[in-house]
Amino acid sequence: MTAIQESNIVRLPRGVRLREDKRRGGWVLLAPERVFQLDGIAQAVVGQVDGERSVGTIIDRLCETYQAPRERIAQDVTAMFAGLVEKRVLEVA
Repeated sequence: MTAIQESNIVRLPRGVRLREDKRRGGWVLLAPERVFQLDGIAQAVVGQVDGERSVGTIIDRLCETYQAPRERIAQDVTAMFAGLVEKRVLEVA
């Protein structure tokens, strides 16, 4: 599995888009020939990805928003990002 560091900057690769799917009710990551349905937490995390913020900055913003322990959020976010990189719907810039 890809190791994600807090200093990494992540972005959606060319051809991958975060979109609201009103018909299904929720958010999806659209990739060529693939659709990933996101739950509310995943949408909140992926919604922070802009290709400029570091993973550490995204974690800090989520901690501030959700008042949760940083260690837990860092663990969850880096694991989610590693999985999305493996699926090729997120890349390390």
